[in-house]
Amino acid sequence: MKFLHIAALLGGLLAAAPVSAETLIRVGYPGTGIDDRPFAYGDYIAVGHVKQLVEDEFKDVPDVKVTWTFFRGAGPALNESLAAGQLDFAAGLGDLPSIVGRSRGLQTRYLASAGSHDALYLAVPTNSELKTVEALKGHKVAQFRGTNLQIATDRVLEAHGLTEKDIRFVSLDSNAATAALVSGNVEASFGGSEYLDLAKRGVVKIIYSTKNDDPTLGRNSGLLVTTDFEQAHPDYTARVVRAFVRASRFASDEANRQAVFEIWSKAGLPVESFEADFKDERLSHRLSPIVDAFIVSRYKDQVARAKAYGLIKKDVDVDGWFETKYLEQALVDLKLENFWSTFDAKGQKVTEGEVEHTKAASN
Repeated sequence: MKFLHIAALLGGLLAAAPVSAETLIRVGYPGTGIDDRPFAYGDYIAVGHVKQLVEDEFKDVPDVKVTWTFFRGAGPALNESLAAGQLDFAAGLGDLPSIVGRSRGLQTRYLASAGSHDALYLAVPTNSELKTVEALKGHKVAQFRGTNLQIATDRVLEAHGLTEKDIRFVSLDSNAATAALVSGNVEASFGGSEYLDLAKRGVVKIIYSTKNDDPTLGRNSGLLVTTDFEQAHPDYTARVVRAFVRASRFASDEANRQAVFEIWSKAGLPVESFEADFKDERLSHRLSPIVDAFIVSRYKDQVARAKAYGLIKKDVDVDGWFETKYLEQALVDLKLENFWSTFDAKGQKVTEGEVEHTKAASN
């Protein structure tokens, strides 16, 4: 009887013992490919996703599962998911939506740059008489409001003597804006490399690009983590950052240019679009994870502009928001401390990285 009593007691204790729970690492991306394909393009996040580098980082941790969600509604939709507690990382989130989210109480930490100097293009129908940014005054223009495209567009307008009030803006997502432009429902549209293939096929024409303008123009994005996840799993946070730095290392190497473009083409855009987008430009110029004076100044400027435009009501402390210790450790771990170039607040190169000496692979 005593033996049965002890056995029953042990059985009860074993039944009550906690079972090892699975840890989810939920990554959100602010965008989709053509026709809502679950792929991204134009940054090293997309490379990390296709090459499964985050998953590879945790291959020795069986209780960790990595999930990805791609949001057609871009940054605003991703912010809603963050607010609902449905994500742990926002990968490639544009500067404006991340700033808006922060100002409204979303508890995040900015870990690394996910893209900078991202070119902005102004497309018009092929039969349009519009030839300059200045000529947009009074015209109907598509713009994805609430995304990093909005302030980037506003800065372009300002540089050319215009404001939002001078334009008849229509808020459309990227796919809808393209359709509206081709059908003639809008007279122009600001966007990214998605317009380059249309221009090559003679469907639209490009009349302006930030690539030939002030180096502080263009778009920026970041890799963010929720404060709750970082505090609960600082070790996992470090490993996610390290995985994305590996993605950036691969994507920044000119020897991998064709491979990177082919990865991005999974989103539905042809390789030729990326070849045109990055013509005469090194991959590393846009695909660096480094948080330098340029990145910090761009975010501080965007905060000031977002408040001036009434997009946010509260100030956002950029210095207190940025947390680069994980990035710095990843650079040391991967021996990449001097791999990427750094830039000052005006976009001028301060230090030349080792990546500048890599060469494109021969055909």
